[in-house]
Amino acid sequence: MNLLQRLSFKHLVVGFCVLALGLVVLIWWLSGAAYLRPYAEQTVIFGQGELKLPASMAGPGPIRVVHFWDPDCPCNAETDAHLRYLIGLHRNADVEFYSVQKPGSTGELAPFLRGRMKPLPSIEGMESLPASPALAIWDRDGNLAYAGPYSEGLVCNSSNSFVEPVLYALTQGRHVSLASGLAVGCYCAWK
Repeated sequence: MNLLQRLSFKHLVVGFCVLALGLVVLIWWLSGAAYLRPYAEQTVIFGQGELKLPASMAGPGPIRVVHFWDPDCPCNAETDAHLRYLIGLHRNADVEFYSVQKPGSTGELAPFLRGRMKPLPSIEGMESLPASPALAIWDRDGNLAYAGPYSEGLVCNSSNSFVEPVLYALTQGRHVSLASGLAVGCYCAWK
């Protein structure tokens, strides 16, 4: 009697269920759902004393957007695509994009972001960021307008973005000052 003849329908159903469960866990892990967590347990307020641009960039100038990222964080995939969209959306506005890589990490930005963002070694006060990917935006006067997550949820896009309304208001000349909000999504520890 061969193996296929000894297997009953019950064995086949159990085997299929185990295989399906394994596939669901693999998809869950690869999609970033394993990193579903709060951006911060409480609201993080970034005042003028915490996050500061380097002296060479401080003060009046263009709107400055700084992307904080960790090359080892799988959550970057969705954020990178959203960031590419933001850069394209504001390419004709007076907006400059920068990136800060997590200290001690190694890696490169996604190929479609290289050359479109200026790398910075660090930003004073960045150790107070609770998670990444994160973003900080300074207005034309050099004041911090927003610091926090890109969006809420596993997928980062225009429909759930915290960033687009801020950039839109700033490019229209309006004043914005937002503290980081509470959000649940795909985030990796920054510290």
